[in-house]
Amino acid sequence: MTDPVLELRAILGPKGWLSGIDAEPYQRDWLNRYGVAPLGVARPANTAEVAAVVKLCREAGLAVVPQGGNTGLCGGAVAEQPNAVIVSLSRMAAIGKPDLDSGSIVVEAGVVLAALHEALEPHGLMFPMHLGAEGSARIGGLIGTNAGGSHAFRYGMMQDLVLGLEVVTPDGAVWDGLRAVQKDNAGYQLRKLYCGAEGTLGIVTRAVLRLYPTPRQQAGALLVMPDFAAAVSFGAFLRGEAGEFLTGLEFFCDVGLELALRHVPDLAYQLETRGDVYLLVELASGSARVPLDDILASALEWGMEQGLVLDGALATSGAHRAQFWRLREEQPEGQRLEGEQLKHDISVPPGAIARFIEAGARICQDILPGVRINPFGHLGDGNIHYNLSPPEGRVDFDGKAGRFAEALSALATQTGGSFAAEHGLGRADPQGTMNPGVLVRSTL
Repeated sequence: MTDPVLELRAILGPKGWLSGIDAEPYQRDWLNRYGVAPLGVARPANTAEVAAVVKLCREAGLAVVPQGGNTGLCGGAVAEQPNAVIVSLSRMAAIGKPDLDSGSIVVEAGVVLAALHEALEPHGLMFPMHLGAEGSARIGGLIGTNAGGSHAFRYGMMQDLVLGLEVVTPDGAVWDGLRAVQKDNAGYQLRKLYCGAEGTLGIVTRAVLRLYPTPRQQAGALLVMPDFAAAVSFGAFLRGEAGEFLTGLEFFCDVGLELALRHVPDLAYQLETRGDVYLLVELASGSARVPLDDILASALEWGMEQGLVLDGALATSGAHRAQFWRLREEQPEGQRLEGEQLKHDISVPPGAIARFIEAGARICQDILPGVRINPFGHLGDGNIHYNLSPPEGRVDFDGKAGRFAEALSALATQTGGSFAAEHGLGRADPQGTMNPGVLVRSTL
């Protein structure tokens, strides 16, 4: 049989096949916990090349591992065996011309999310997906993991923002579902099935994405809350008071704030009061006539009268609002720079957030007294990034990572939630040092 590597090189050309030292940047996951050296990295330039690579690998018995920006936290985008080919869509990064009348755009799977945001700015349109890794996360990876982000409760998950897909199936065929329509009941909703499939059912090569008008005005506030129960109550009030104008509702705690301020340069906290819990609120409207500042100021006043808000400040400009958001977005980086950490991606009904966090704290302290707990996330949809750091003076978790994962997963289920909210499923070693979803990711 012909050497499959030689055939892959012939299909992809000199820029399309990487091996040895050139493949190392693709080899390990973002947390540097998983990944072995693959046979090589295929970098196709178009859908036909993706199909040819998949077909050849199938015939040669080689595992195929699709990879986007490799910013995932579950180890699902790297090889777990040397007899594997990583397929990176990084060379397929074309952004089509937006359809202004329909509010849609066709993009290739290798497009970086931040690049899409930048390309849409001159057209007065936006793609409402925002997350901390948007400078490196790619559209294909966001589809594969059914990403959520900080505005999911307003605009939906990735499956709600995808109108159509083009996918290379495991046999090397191409499924053309690039229809730019929201209503399409001509058979099974395959586009939704591929969202969240982690590349196990096929490799997304192009997508039709749903766009929204860029807001003409925004308002934001950073609030100090006495506890998580107050944050949940005030969030429920805001959803009723601000309605469709409420686009961001994020929470974090003082443990995470302290770590971010300690380790991230040029990060500043601008309120006089510190508290146990903080709430970041954002309102937006496509009309300049909606009194967003008045709505937010009135809600803040009500929250203080009810004892739900201890302190707060309204953003005075876009730059000021961005400073508030950085306090939330730099939470993962601050904790990473502190040292060893455990990440858990939990979702519960929004009304159960406080109960989960309180019960989780008792469980974690029983497992390892003094463990530092940093819950933060999306109050609007109940997604909690429940991250842990070792107790002060320790550099590890005393081999108890698996106990944390199992206990928190069980608590999420008991609370009516899920152990895998938006980070997807990957793999966990016997010590449970990864996402509590103990699933070995299959490949094409």
